[in-house]
Amino acid sequence: MSVETGIQLPAPSLRIGAQVILQGDTTHEHIDPATGKVNGLVPMASTEQIDQAVLSARAAFLEWRALPASQRSRKLMKLAELMEQNTELLAAAGMADNGAPRITAGNMVGAAVEWTRYYAGWADKLPLGRITSNGGAGGSFGHTLRQPYGVIGAIITWNAPLMSLAMKVPAALAAGNTVVIKPSELTPFTPTVFADLAREAGIPDGVINIVPGGPQAGAALVEHRLVKKITFTGGPATAQIIAASCAKTFKPMILELGGKSANLVFEDADLDKAAGHAAFFAFGMMSGQACALPTRLLVQESVYEQFIEKVAQAAAQFPIGDPAGEYTMCGPVINQAAIDRIDSMLGDALEEGGRLVTGGQRLGGDLAEGFYYPPTIVADVEPDGSLAQNEVFGPVLAVIPFRDEAHALDIANGTDYGLSGYIWTSDLGRGLRLAESMETGEIAVNGAFNATAERPFGGIGHSGIGNEGGLEGLEEFFWTKSVGIATH
Repeated sequence: MSVETGIQLPAPSLRIGAQVILQGDTTHEHIDPATGKVNGLVPMASTEQIDQAVLSARAAFLEWRALPASQRSRKLMKLAELMEQNTELLAAAGMADNGAPRITAGNMVGAAVEWTRYYAGWADKLPLGRITSNGGAGGSFGHTLRQPYGVIGAIITWNAPLMSLAMKVPAALAAGNTVVIKPSELTPFTPTVFADLAREAGIPDGVINIVPGGPQAGAALVEHRLVKKITFTGGPATAQIIAASCAKTFKPMILELGGKSANLVFEDADLDKAAGHAAFFAFGMMSGQACALPTRLLVQESVYEQFIEKVAQAAAQFPIGDPAGEYTMCGPVINQAAIDRIDSMLGDALEEGGRLVTGGQRLGGDLAEGFYYPPTIVADVEPDGSLAQNEVFGPVLAVIPFRDEAHALDIANGTDYGLSGYIWTSDLGRGLRLAESMETGEIAVNGAFNATAERPFGGIGHSGIGNEGGLEGLEEFFWTKSVGIATH
């Protein structure tokens, strides 16, 4: 199919070994979020095709793990190079998938390239073992081995498919594993392009397998006896099902889940800079559809009303509309179900006493056919209210006043989530204290950018288990073996 960029995208397909399969168990109609119209047909993998993909990955694993690490590194470097060369193609896939604006989609490609390069660089540098002891009864020595698991089941979500692929696949492959990827049926184009580029990079058939599908396909992948570890990005409800399934066979897993991240703004902060940041990351970044975004805005009482007005003014400047537009900042949400969820949660928040500052109603006019929702700010939200406790996954910002540092910390730590946290203050001592005390996997002080390949990304509580990014993210794809050898 083609999007308004004029770039032709490959048809969604299953990739099992060397096979490109256009037929699955059923077919899903992909709806373009920007227009509400059918954008393509997605083959949905059957349980038999999941089995075939796993067997393909297992066969390829024996070859891939035996390949010298320097060769794995070169192939992953080539993949990163091809991704960079095909930035427009990957960006077009992102726009077609979920309505990501051109600017956002292009930035995602750049970030995905960096993640791929980062793990390509690690592939031939991580020590695969170490001497642990000498001597012992009868004379012996011991050493440890880092070994790849084998077949990794990777289940990725729809909101940022390319980044999800880049955060999982290069690390798994660098460690010597192979992967079976189950992308969301809502975003089929990016995984298809990614698979084509991986093949062009010389990554052998079967090392990367793509099997779009729904819950039945996901269950078949998680339960397969030859899948040795699961890495999942998505919501806590699905993660609970996956965790229960993995528990039956003690299968390890990485869970990158949701968030309700607090953004603390103190009266001594640079309010203009903080307001621009708050507006961009609540609304301009994927229309609020990302797990780590600062969707709870905590503002010190002395600057509360002033700061809300600054955020509203900043958000009003964001162009909303056609994802292919050169200056579009805010695109659509993913589908009608998202619109319904946002409306319902907003209604609950207003009934609980929240004050609507701006937004609050689906956009009409020229945008009526798509799933467009404007930046929406709800002030005076109670810390234990539904909008403060639950992830909306849309352009809705809950604003909560606080008295002092202790009060802010209490509110910030008052949810089941623990993914990200944001702090704005000119007092770096306060910033360091709060960074240590906030119960989240990552903290950004005064606008620092954390989402880089070099730093681990993960959460606690309902935000997940394990890490992606950094050396920690690579070590997730090894298990450790202890070896003892008698010397005589």
